[in-house]
Amino acid sequence: MWTYLVRLILRYRFWNVLAILLITIFMGYQATKVQMSYEMAKMLPASDSVNINYEKFRKQFGEDGSVLFVGIKDSNLFQLKKFNAWHDLTYQLKEIDGVEEVLSLSKLYYLTKNDSTHKFDFKPVVQYKPRTQPELDSIQKLIYALPFYENLLINKKTNATLMMITLNKNKLNTKSRVLLISEVKKLVEAFSVKQGIEVHYSGLPYIRTVTSKKVENELKFFVLLSFLIASLALYFFFRSFKAVIFPMLIVVVTVVWAMGLVSLLGYKITILTGIIPPLLIVICVENCIFFLNKYHHEFRAHGNKIKSLSRIVTRIGTANLLTNATTAIGFATFTITGNKILVEFGLVASIMIMSTFILTLILIPIFFSYLASPELRHIKHLDNKHINGFLAKIERIVTYKRKYVYLVVFAVIAIGIYGVTLLKTTGNIVDDIPKKDPLYVDLLFFEHNFKGIMPFEISIDTKKDKGVMRLSFIKKIDELQDVLKTYPELSKPVSIAEVVKFAKQAFYNGNPEFYQLPDNSEMAFMAEYLPKMNSKKRTILNSFVDTNLRMTRISVQMANIGTNDIKRIQLDLKPKIDSIFNPEKYDVKVTGTSVVFLKGTNYLIKNLRESLILAIILIALVMAILFSSLRMIILSLIPNLIPQLLTAAMMGYFGIPIKPSTILIFSIALGISADNTIQFLSRYRFELRLSKGNIKESVLYALGEAGYSMIYSSVVLCLGFSIFMLSTFGGTQAMGLLISFTLFLGVISNLFLLPSLLLSLEKFIKTKRIGKHKFEKLDEPENIDINGFLIKEKE
Repeated sequence: MWTYLVRLILRYRFWNVLAILLITIFMGYQATKVQMSYEMAKMLPASDSVNINYEKFRKQFGEDGSVLFVGIKDSNLFQLKKFNAWHDLTYQLKEIDGVEEVLSLSKLYYLTKNDSTHKFDFKPVVQYKPRTQPELDSIQKLIYALPFYENLLINKKTNATLMMITLNKNKLNTKSRVLLISEVKKLVEAFSVKQGIEVHYSGLPYIRTVTSKKVENELKFFVLLSFLIASLALYFFFRSFKAVIFPMLIVVVTVVWAMGLVSLLGYKITILTGIIPPLLIVICVENCIFFLNKYHHEFRAHGNKIKSLSRIVTRIGTANLLTNATTAIGFATFTITGNKILVEFGLVASIMIMSTFILTLILIPIFFSYLASPELRHIKHLDNKHINGFLAKIERIVTYKRKYVYLVVFAVIAIGIYGVTLLKTTGNIVDDIPKKDPLYVDLLFFEHNFKGIMPFEISIDTKKDKGVMRLSFIKKIDELQDVLKTYPELSKPVSIAEVVKFAKQAFYNGNPEFYQLPDNSEMAFMAEYLPKMNSKKRTILNSFVDTNLRMTRISVQMANIGTNDIKRIQLDLKPKIDSIFNPEKYDVKVTGTSVVFLKGTNYLIKNLRESLILAIILIALVMAILFSSLRMIILSLIPNLIPQLLTAAMMGYFGIPIKPSTILIFSIALGISADNTIQFLSRYRFELRLSKGNIKESVLYALGEAGYSMIYSSVVLCLGFSIFMLSTFGGTQAMGLLISFTLFLGVISNLFLLPSLLLSLEKFIKTKRIGKHKFEKLDEPENIDINGFLIKEKE
């Protein structure tokens, strides 16, 4: 197979390059259409009950995550100049296209009793911009007499206040949200500078916009940085500009194809698909290193360029195919998670990894067939005294001091097992932002002054039309609100009960002492004052009940707590809710972004664990292609599973929790780490046949030749993944650190432990099953005619 393939590659090299060029132009055009994702990632499948409840809630009451919060703290806000500036800002923001509503101290409402119409009038507290300080003092007195807004819009104890900006949900899911948020910030920052007041921003729309912009900036930064690192590494290893320029041309083609594929599949750039280009750069360079090292080894052996290039394909084609297959498997297993962004990430990455293999397999022989034969200085790196010395030490250790290798392995396994017991599973909605980042600092401002901004909702179905307006039911809501107030992580609840209290206060001419639930007789008098439900007309009731007055909601804001705390609150609330609302009479659902995030995180972690198990099974099957012996398959997995154990242990020791952004590294690292095992065992298998079954000789020869490529590629991989530690996202940082750590342990394990196991178990693995593989041929390819020139192979 490989003989026929190399003939096609070299004989039709011009047409191969032309075909790749045309595909690259097409993919480049598609790449210009790629867009950033501004939507909140869906972590649950549509069929999940939690997701169904959440979508039903959104359909009934609207989006729970479309409010941008602007917060300030100033004890002098009720001075005329500052208050009017806040007033002007409020109405300027309201004029921005995409802003649906703004609620602030200068634009809030209260109820007044209209005795002539026997209705409550919904009036603005500030009917016109105050002209004098006494007018403003009256407004302040009225605001402070409205308990409804206390700790919801204003905190009297800390002098903090909020501005709630409701944004158009259609704009939030498009690129125009960046301009929308930018216009809001421009006006707010102008207010901040002019008045000398520090402002804070938060809310899911703002957080998602800022993180999307960070992803876009980091994509460009990491592509350039990984390109630079890969170029420097290639030059350092091979000391040749040709060995840098042409592999990097393949890298450029690979990145263009990747972005084009994202666009062709209708995907957008997310926090995960954004790391695919720099990731592919590293993997592409790894492939080039294996091919170039083999090319130089062959050329040094016999001095025939075309023969050397053909042997790149025939001798290590199978090994490189399998190494790329294991790497692709590590990513492809994410497609079973059911999570949209992980499925997209896994699919694009796995397809492009195999495409990278095809590109390097075709273009490396073609490019170097046009170039002059390597000179002595180009292959001098094969005699690197430092690497040769290092490999010689490894040979002595695995030959004469293997017991020390095993002692170290047993010790680190014991340390690893204990470290794994320290692992914890958790995650926060805003989890990947560094503690010193302004986004996180602002979030703490809102948690300190208003207990958070993460939506936590409770929907209640009375199962009866107009059941919501029964006083007995409203009292149950108030009882549940008292329960919710006992949780320090939750903000002040807002519900129909608070609206009724607001109405009673208005009924008693605005006296704050009457901000409480009415009794039966008061409720009867108040009923005719309450507005009628009209789905098309905006009233104070619309936000809390449906048109049939059958369903209602209790809205709470939650601090940015972990999934364990969310679960604790949810489990603790369940029996308390059931004791208040009989499950046979009422259908109560706890929902909102916080609850969906909890279920989504648990669902994702479970599926990622399954994907890791699947990756191990599939990689074992790939190993079975090289060896049909079960013993060899198990032996080949051991050097790759120990680094996984130690990485998990490191997470336990350093308090890095298991969460979606950290657990996915295991499948990725396993797939990449197995590359070294396959390269070593492939060479070992080849030498085993040449030496007629001499295992010791085969192991040492394989270590001498494959060791170079294993070290070179591991250095590039570790450096390439370590750049992600420069990310502003905690998950991306953890991925860079943990994968680099795992790959470092992987190459050490494959250099020391794998040869030791092969030598120690010599009599157990010397078996007839290690025979000739159908993809391998020891025979050289037939003479290859390029441009009419017949290259005769040397005997």
